[in-house]
Amino acid sequence: MVEMNDQLHALRLFVRVARAGSFSRAAKELNLSQPTASRIIANLEHELGTTLLTRTTRAVTLTEVGREYLDRVLPILDALEEADNSVRSGGGIRGSVRVGSSSSLASRVLVPLLSKFTQEFSAISVDLVIDDKRQDLIGEGVDVALRSGRLTDSSAVARRLGRWPLLLVASPDYIMLHGDPATPSELVEHNAIVAGPLGATWTFTRDGEEIPVKLRGRLAISSSEVAVNAALAGVGMAVGSLISFQPFLSEGRLVRLLPDWSLGEIDIHALYPSSQSAKPAAKAFTEFLVKEMRSLREL
Repeated sequence: MVEMNDQLHALRLFVRVARAGSFSRAAKELNLSQPTASRIIANLEHELGTTLLTRTTRAVTLTEVGREYLDRVLPILDALEEADNSVRSGGGIRGSVRVGSSSSLASRVLVPLLSKFTQEFSAISVDLVIDDKRQDLIGEGVDVALRSGRLTDSSAVARRLGRWPLLLVASPDYIMLHGDPATPSELVEHNAIVAGPLGATWTFTRDGEEIPVKLRGRLAISSSEVAVNAALAGVGMAVGSLISFQPFLSEGRLVRLLPDWSLGEIDIHALYPSSQSAKPAAKAFTEFLVKEMRSLREL
């Protein structure tokens, strides 16, 4: 029979392998050799009488039983970490938080705040998982994810961090070459960078009037962060949240177009996986973001 400490060690290794999709990467993170990591997981599977991971030459993936086991193991390990923190001498929150985010939110929101967070919570380490596709929170081991726009994951627990207006912007060079549109209808003659929450149809409202505009998108980009850079380079007009454009508007590198018209607003949420209680480090990170993003909205 596996001893308790050995089993906890095996469970933590199993979680690392499941997240990394690799025995070698997980072993390196825990200062183990790959053969040792493989043996520990094989012993765990033997003890359970089932296969948790499918091994191929290209990747290591969870079996259906393995995914179910991971879902059950994660809350146990998080609860153990919380219990350790509650009695550990010196007090304070310790541990790690794995944060999922798009490249745009990471660049514009998270990275500028990380230095302050690590100063306030010196015993918490942050692991950023950057992907413009929405992460599988449980499968990728994400403790808290930042999401903008409409939420589609009904199993996640959400905390709204803020709401920002959507803006239409372009660079001064673009405006010099192509002109400053006076009405939404004129936008059909302009070059649009199609990205972000609105796609290729932008709907403008003012005083009860609503004008949908089908854009002539000469450039479609799946990454909102790259779309911001394309707008800065004068490729075309772009739509995004105030928080994405704010530094460049202040510097004059981007100009807001049609300021009397509204494109609506967009929410940013922090999501915890499933209905399990979030780990203390994830709660601390989220509360920090709530406070800091409230300050950003007041700028």
